[in-house]
Amino acid sequence: MATFLVVHGAWSSAWAWKKMRPLMQAAGHAFLTPSCTGLGERAHLAHAGVDLDHHIQDILQVLEFEDLRDVVLLGHSYGGMVATGVADRAASRIRQVVYLDAFVPQPGQSAMSLQPLAVQDRMYTLVRSQGDGWRVPANPLPPDTSAEDAAWANPRRVMQPVKCFEQPITLTGAVDALPRSYIYCTRHGPGDVFRQFADRVKAAPGWRYAEMDASHNPHITCPEALMHVLGGLVS
Repeated sequence: MATFLVVHGAWSSAWAWKKMRPLMQAAGHAFLTPSCTGLGERAHLAHAGVDLDHHIQDILQVLEFEDLRDVVLLGHSYGGMVATGVADRAASRIRQVVYLDAFVPQPGQSAMSLQPLAVQDRMYTLVRSQGDGWRVPANPLPPDTSAEDAAWANPRRVMQPVKCFEQPITLTGAVDALPRSYIYCTRHGPGDVFRQFADRVKAAPGWRYAEMDASHNPHITCPEALMHVLGGLVS
């Protein structure tokens, strides 16, 4: 059995993993889903200065204060940026890093720089028009999200400080020595941001690779299938 520490995606939080928690616990896994500063139940802590380093520190604090070791660090979407920084700074506590349809940055890259210029322009337009100059409104949920799930999720998806996406990551290279896995969700439309990472890592040394017939949020749309894939990676 494994100890999973989840790093949620942008505009999301611990609430988004509620379907996964009982499934993983029933399988005998510990499954921790902390919320990053300014998101979810910590939305009241948001301010213009919150950046990627704040979120890396959030997860490092969980590792330290819960005294977690031999951890499977699971980063979803934007959470891949955070998980990479955490694993690089606390490699001795990490058993493996799992990227779920997530960013896999190299030194000096940011979540913003890893997206097409058209996407960057759209995000900055939304920051100016809807985000008070410092927050990015949430992307729409994938079209295969059920009406019930959309009604549950949309009110909980809050705007996120743009600095989280802008700050380049600083890495020492320690993360490169860890076992890493990538789960690519294949139901992306035009402008798929995550295919670039799937293509880069699926034949790279030290990586395991899996695909899911799912859209970007399998923890919401098909949690049982995601549990099966995760179980195979840690067995």
